[in-house]
Amino acid sequence: MAPPGKPKRQRVPTKIQYLKAKLHSLSSKYLRRDFFWKLVFDPSLLWVSAILLFIAEIFVNILVIQRVPYTEIDWIAYMQEVEGVVNGTWDYSQLKGDTGPLVYPAGFVYIFTILYYITNYGKNIRLAQYIFCGFYLLTLALVFRIYHKSRKVPPYVLIFLCCTSYRVHSIYVLRLFNDPVAMIFLYAALNLFLDGYWSIGSVFFSLAVSIKMNILLFAPALLVAYITTQGYYGTFKQLSICAGIQLLLGAPFLVGNPVAYIVGSFNLGRVFLYEWTVNWRFLPEEIFINPIFHVSLLLLHVTVLALFASSWYRYLKSFAKLQPAGVNIVSQLFLLPLFTANFIGIAFSRSLHYQFYVWYFHTLPYLLWCTPYSNWMRLSILGFIELCWNTFPSTVFSSAILHVCHLAILAGIFSRIHPAEESAEVPKVSESSKQKVKKLKIK
Repeated sequence: MAPPGKPKRQRVPTKIQYLKAKLHSLSSKYLRRDFFWKLVFDPSLLWVSAILLFIAEIFVNILVIQRVPYTEIDWIAYMQEVEGVVNGTWDYSQLKGDTGPLVYPAGFVYIFTILYYITNYGKNIRLAQYIFCGFYLLTLALVFRIYHKSRKVPPYVLIFLCCTSYRVHSIYVLRLFNDPVAMIFLYAALNLFLDGYWSIGSVFFSLAVSIKMNILLFAPALLVAYITTQGYYGTFKQLSICAGIQLLLGAPFLVGNPVAYIVGSFNLGRVFLYEWTVNWRFLPEEIFINPIFHVSLLLLHVTVLALFASSWYRYLKSFAKLQPAGVNIVSQLFLLPLFTANFIGIAFSRSLHYQFYVWYFHTLPYLLWCTPYSNWMRLSILGFIELCWNTFPSTVFSSAILHVCHLAILAGIFSRIHPAEESAEVPKVSESSKQKVKKLKIK
């Protein structure tokens, strides 16, 4: 009988063979048509597009700053207004610039005083442009994070949030308006609210209001969010935080001349110039400046808020129950009421100036994907809105089209969320997310 043979040795793959196998595995997983399709259409992979577009936006903004001439509108006036504070004037009635008296709250003064010193008393415009480029990129990162958490919008829509809007790039890096600065704090606050940091979120929300009071357009829905998530005691606490920040920031001006500060920085009756209006060009100027017209718009604003209030309460009540589960998609229940409240305020605004576009620009795709319209309809509305904001000076046609688009969005959202709870749209939750919710209920 032959002796048994020696056992065969197992071949150990070389490093090159290992790398080849790894590359083959990765290519078979990612270099496929269905994966690229997901990158374009799957909201769960939105972060990939967000990173690529963020990097692209760095170069786009540098190119815009270097190649497109800067246009002076308000920057010098901002610097003149804060220069009065630098020189020791705390009476708001004495703070003025070339465009008129200071009409923004105290947070604006502090932020732009810092910019005043960084930019050599406002003279280094190019440095200011690059600072606002940083503001733009920070805003984009905060907005992308919100969209990623919500899983509402397909990745290809992100390109309409950044690279395609000339007007928004202009507002940030070619005009240096204060509106973008306020929106940074607002989107930071929304991220904090979504993560459950309500008190810190309230601080950032109040800071945003202290820069420009258009942020208060979000307040009706945020108040409902406070009540449903924090209870009445918690709501009182959050409102106290917001009020405390305003008092703290405004204290030097309130001591100097309280009436001038309150009337000047929170003036709800300010009359806008007809020549700059984007949304009411089709009206005669005598109607545009008529107080009865202003009161009518306010009544319409309050009425539409009331029509949406019950659905907001339902959404935010569900958000309060599901947020502790840590399911990202639940953020849809929070974002839609907040974005809609702001949108309603803009739709019934007494006047919209070109820089006001950033008040709702980054929320428009989200709102449109909450309507029952087809994707082509949604993209067409986005395109028409961009066209209206890029028409300078505004025309009867451009302002009328803008209102048609606004009404179409409002009608679409209302038809989707207003029906009874059982037929209203609710976020689709995956099986793994359902398990998280079940575990939460067991605890």
